Amino acid sequence: MTEKKHMRKEAIALSYDPEAGEAPKVVAKGKGKIAENIIGKALEHDVPIQEDPTLVELMGQLDVNETIPEQLYQAVAEVFAYIYHVDREHNSLKRTIDK
Repeated sequence: MTEKKHMRKEAIALSYDPEAGEAPKVVAKGKGKIAENIIGKALEHDVPIQEDPTLVELMGQLDVNETIPEQLYQAVAEVFAYIYHVDREHNSLKRTIDK
């Protein structure tokens, strides 16, 4: 009989300012209740969320306010592309509903 290990939620919040000329940076991270609070704030402010356990594990090794290393640029670029896509769809739908 295999016992299923209970996994605590983990969340990483990124920020990116293209005008600053820096890589995205970790602005919040946590496990358990802290992760739930990060996710709750994201939902409250309509910030898209993408689940990627492997990326969370890698970025979990970074400190808050630390920019992501070059090795993660491609993976994070895919996350930002997803967020851009979701945001465009959301805004397009909102414009349609507001008409």
